[in-house]
Amino acid sequence: MSRKSNFWAIRSPLPKRTAFILGLVAPALVLGTWCVLSYGGLVQPSFLPKPTEVIRGTLQLFLHYDLAKAILISTQRIAIAFLLASAIALPLGILMGAFDPINRFFEPIMAPLRYMPISAFIPLLILWFGIYERQKIAFLFLGVFVYLLPVVVTSIRLVPEELVQTALTLGATKFQVVRTVLVPAALPEIFDSFRVMNAIARTYVILAEAVNPEYGLGYMVELARTHHRASWSFAGLLVIGGIGLLTDFLIRLLSGLLFRWREAS
Repeated sequence: MSRKSNFWAIRSPLPKRTAFILGLVAPALVLGTWCVLSYGGLVQPSFLPKPTEVIRGTLQLFLHYDLAKAILISTQRIAIAFLLASAIALPLGILMGAFDPINRFFEPIMAPLRYMPISAFIPLLILWFGIYERQKIAFLFLGVFVYLLPVVVTSIRLVPEELVQTALTLGATKFQVVRTVLVPAALPEIFDSFRVMNAIARTYVILAEAVNPEYGLGYMVELARTHHRASWSFAGLLVIGGIGLLTDFLIRLLSGLLFRWREAS
């Protein structure tokens, strides 16, 4: 009885073995259903290719269409845009979260951007930056920046007021409080948000590379469409998802190394 109650306990972690086994159930069901539908001939191959065809399509893209280079180019574009967005969003967000006059000044400009579809900016970015590399990086920059900035502001504001007042009572200046209290306390939450930003960037890179597609994962998606190869489309989705999971794991691993004190507490 106690085991059952522990299994369904609210916000209580499962034992590692149970969590691992449970995590395999949904993927196994999806793969099993896929095999039954495709190998059983219940759907057309143009609608749902067989898993072996997807594997063959993935190898074809790697061997004959330089998928590895496409992955490298897309990753490079995401990295550049992410670094540029962080270089602006982090200091601006810290100041907006710490000082209300700065927040009141920028908020009327930044707030509407969060509700605008980023894809609507593509024509404007083409007019400003053309259809080549700068346009793609600018689009990814905008997609990351508008979501990262409010996360930084919120993380700074969630730091307990007791920490701020204690530092001020001990004689710290305002900027010392920002540097030694607010930023260190908020940094773990900000770093965790990079996982979401990574997912957003991986999503937007396909849109960015749809304009004048040459090289990159967006080009591979367009290649599958023009060749009417469903197996290539599925291969591209699996590759993009796999890269996303890998980078997410690396971000979580780095977070655990940088903020061990949080894990210990």
